[in-house]
Amino acid sequence: ISACLVGSEMCIRDRIYRSKYGIKRVFRREISMQLHGSGRINSQGHLEIGGVDTCSLVEKYGSPLFVYDEGLIRDQCRRFHKALSKSGLDYHISYASKAFICKELVRIMKEEDMGLDVVSVGELYNALSVDFDSQKIHLHGNNKTEYEIGYALEKNIGCFVVDSLAEVERIDSIGGQMGKRAKALLRVTPGVEAHTHEFITTGNTDSKFGLNIDNGQAREGVEAILRAENIDLIGLHFHIGSQIFGTEGSQAAIKKVFVWLKDLKEDLDFEAKILNIGGGFGIRYTDEDISYPIEDALEEIITCLKESARSQGLSIPQLWLEPGRSIVGEAGYTLYRVGTIKEIPGIRTYVSIDGGMSDHIRTALYGAKYEVALANRMNEKDASLVTIAGKCCESGDLIAKDVRIPEAKIGDILVVACTGAYHYSMASNYNLMQKPAVVFVRGGKDKIVIKRESLEDLIKNQV
Repeated sequence: ISACLVGSEMCIRDRIYRSKYGIKRVFRREISMQLHGSGRINSQGHLEIGGVDTCSLVEKYGSPLFVYDEGLIRDQCRRFHKALSKSGLDYHISYASKAFICKELVRIMKEEDMGLDVVSVGELYNALSVDFDSQKIHLHGNNKTEYEIGYALEKNIGCFVVDSLAEVERIDSIGGQMGKRAKALLRVTPGVEAHTHEFITTGNTDSKFGLNIDNGQAREGVEAILRAENIDLIGLHFHIGSQIFGTEGSQAAIKKVFVWLKDLKEDLDFEAKILNIGGGFGIRYTDEDISYPIEDALEEIITCLKESARSQGLSIPQLWLEPGRSIVGEAGYTLYRVGTIKEIPGIRTYVSIDGGMSDHIRTALYGAKYEVALANRMNEKDASLVTIAGKCCESGDLIAKDVRIPEAKIGDILVVACTGAYHYSMASNYNLMQKPAVVFVRGGKDKIVIKRESLEDLIKNQV
């Protein structure tokens, strides 16, 4: 529900989301950004996160700068736990590290009783560097190298998510050489299309991930692992995509997998102890997105899981989830300095910032849309239609196209919301740009968790 007070200097929007879990009401001025978690506008008209003025953070740490609302990250973890604990099911939640990982975030996941989903030896090493329990880690990847498999076996990780027939042979062989026995989930593709961008759809028939149920490859995978001398098959995994709103796709996949599981029990005497349904819970980037409540989604998924097991005469397996974006996405903000304003009469006004696609690739890669504002002038009217441009040497280096903000001035601090997932983790040194610093804020205090790259860092591996 939206309404503007005509004639008032400040236009208020009352956005209401109604569900059986209550009413969420967010009051805000008609600015181009919705605030999440502890985000608020302070008495100076500045954006404040975690009780810390973002303008003071830029003065202290420079820009570009990633800022994370630690309280919101913890709240999201607890929402998943609370919803699942009510279900009566045995469950496990693994944070999807690919969304964003650093030592401090791993420490928080440990404190919030989360496991970790890692996709490379680098993510695994990062987690183990702060003594995260290796048994609560599982390793993904469609092309795990021999080195990665050996390292993971050496560190006694909880399980592998097997992605191909070749990988079964590889893990079995390396496990035999090392005298190690691996636990594994087999990743399957149920042939379900997710309503999301084609680059982040992973559960359909034509996918680089997993083995397909319909063409018989998934069954071959199950049979191969059951024959393997050094692998124990403990369950199945599927993931139909990311940034999904609604549970129709997940429910369809669950129903299809349980029909298949009944066949596996009858033919191979295999029954899954674990069913990992991945992640993909969507978040709100702009008004075009309808953020689906975690509680509603999990209730529908759990109901479907129980009914599917009952209808096929199977036991209910332990439910595993892999949320990533929904844990950290809305908790992250990126702060930039405005450096150049270029007006092309009758065409467009470009507001250029001191970062770009080197730290914000999703707009260039996916056409992803974001809300922006001026963090130092949050109470001013959004009067100008502009395009926010990065400073990288690419015409496609745009952060937001045709958005409204107050009339920008050189030196303003531009903020982009919901950059907590797949921003720092996908950052590059294109144009030899230095990766930004990352700061966590909570309770009026700020903590540097990743230092800004120095010029020396850029060339330290060159010879």
